[in-house]
Amino acid sequence: MCGIVGIFDTRGAREIDPALVRRMNETQHHRGPDEGDVYTEPGVGFGHRRLSIIDLSSGQQPLFNEDHSVVVVFNGEIYNYQELMEELLRLGHTFRTRCDTEVIVHAWEQWGEACVDRFRGMFAFGLWDRNQQTLFMARDRLGVKPFYYALLPDGMFIFGSELKALRAVPGLPREIDPRAVEDYFAYGYVPEPKTIYKSAHKLSPGFTLTLKVGQPMPQPKQFWDVPFKPHAAMTEKDAEGELIVRLREAVKIRLVAEVPLGAFLSGGVDSSAIVAMMAGLMKDPVNTCSIAFNDPAFDESKYAAQVAAQYKTNHHSDTVDTDDYALLDTLADLYDEPYADSSAIPTYRVCQLARKRVTVALSGDGGDENLAGYRRYKYAMAENRVRARMPSGLRRPLFGTLGKLYPKADWAPRMFRAKTTFEALSRDLVEGYFHGVSIMPDRMRDQLFSDRFRTELQGYRAIEVMRGHADKSPTDDPLSMIQYLDMKTYLPGDILTKVDRASMAHALEVRVPLLDHKLVEWISGLPPDMKLHGTEGKYVFKKSLESYLPDDILYRNKMGFAVPLAGWFRGPLKQRVRDALLGPALAETGIFNAAFLAEMVEQHQSGRRDYSAPIWTLLMFEAFLRKELQGA
Repeated sequence: MCGIVGIFDTRGAREIDPALVRRMNETQHHRGPDEGDVYTEPGVGFGHRRLSIIDLSSGQQPLFNEDHSVVVVFNGEIYNYQELMEELLRLGHTFRTRCDTEVIVHAWEQWGEACVDRFRGMFAFGLWDRNQQTLFMARDRLGVKPFYYALLPDGMFIFGSELKALRAVPGLPREIDPRAVEDYFAYGYVPEPKTIYKSAHKLSPGFTLTLKVGQPMPQPKQFWDVPFKPHAAMTEKDAEGELIVRLREAVKIRLVAEVPLGAFLSGGVDSSAIVAMMAGLMKDPVNTCSIAFNDPAFDESKYAAQVAAQYKTNHHSDTVDTDDYALLDTLADLYDEPYADSSAIPTYRVCQLARKRVTVALSGDGGDENLAGYRRYKYAMAENRVRARMPSGLRRPLFGTLGKLYPKADWAPRMFRAKTTFEALSRDLVEGYFHGVSIMPDRMRDQLFSDRFRTELQGYRAIEVMRGHADKSPTDDPLSMIQYLDMKTYLPGDILTKVDRASMAHALEVRVPLLDHKLVEWISGLPPDMKLHGTEGKYVFKKSLESYLPDDILYRNKMGFAVPLAGWFRGPLKQRVRDALLGPALAETGIFNAAFLAEMVEQHQSGRRDYSAPIWTLLMFEAFLRKELQGA
């Protein structure tokens, strides 16, 4: 796991300042504290920070082919590198190292842009071929590893693993993108391919980008998508057996490392399944790490301890105070752009704990998106069944009116909180799902933004992100469609971003077997009712694990990494909320309606409404603005 940076002259062969490349590289020192180096030639500069995992003695980057005409900087792991190396050796290529990075160089020489089709793993890389005057870049299929880039006004192209590397370049325009702001306050993150800046972009998962000297910059090219191609008919028992075989294989290829290796263990289904597979594959006890909370309402450490005892793991658990809000400004530094998932706090802490004992940790991320584990899938399918029974010409006006008239009742039991449900029923599947996952729904964002800012948006709405993906979806099954939407938005934009930054802050590599692309492809082809069966999410996954894990692990209610925001904002962070939301940083942007900000603060702190998620979203935006001003 590493950090990469690069500069490329799209117009010719101007000299690249090595000091600038080093400056970009050092902004990401935390990603690779073991080694770092830069390489420049006319028109090209590459930098790399290394966290040594495989071939510790000779895997240094930037890495070259035999005649130094091809050079690469790479972040990630190619798990099938040994078989690719054998194939390339048979084809006449010569290797100087035993590392997966060199496989990329020779795979490019052999197969060109199609090399990415051969790679199994998580990766983001930039490769320069001097003979072809070509810069080739790629990001892995699910977006486990990040890749940011920008074309500067002077024709210089820059890239890096984190946005802070691009900000180290003085010529980067840092004008905030209004559309990214609209997206952020809907989703809680800035979805691919946008960044918070108009000038910078993320390379989307499963895409490549190829630049040639003297040619216009092309659009990125997609090389992979989740297929959702149905399998031939199979019994439930056959599916259960094959799922275990495929999961075990995805875990096995991720156990290759020359450094201490372990796993996160929350006590949930996904992480427990990963530990169960690891225990059956490893000679030594699995190193497991979990976080306990001092508030029982947020603590599931007893379940983690239960799994650890069952598989006799070398288990470590730290207790985190539920008032662990001191990280707020640290998070603004880590994420570079506004990011509002408060579970980033416990994720940061569990990575901190794991790094004390291991350098590589396997996680259970991706199981909910793959296997329909989120509760919101159950609600979305129930709403969709109601939609299917009523013509849209009747449904939209009926439920639209009820949604407008029904009072907002955050304080009431769920059965009486019908406003959101009525609003969702008045919409189609994509609109309804977007409405359900939005941190701030449309009506709230309309109140949040100033008249001037809404004019700047020129009618743009955040739902267009999901609409764009829905239009390209390979499936029209309702459940598969919303899984696909999550794989394109929430998974890379929130979950994987959270884990990458939190782990890299501690120089910890995290591997995600449930996002092995071959496993994802196979799971996507299972019948939807094997994933969400009635009201049971991850149905076939849980059934397949019944001989590995007890029912109170498999079938208990999902908890997740929650933090008590509502109490913080009425208690220890009460003044911080007032200072941030009613202070100058937000006011001077001209983006917000000051009266609505004041109303949110007063209603939340008086206990009349729960605005905890919107307030956290605003706090993180305000923290970003302060960091931005300091940087400027």
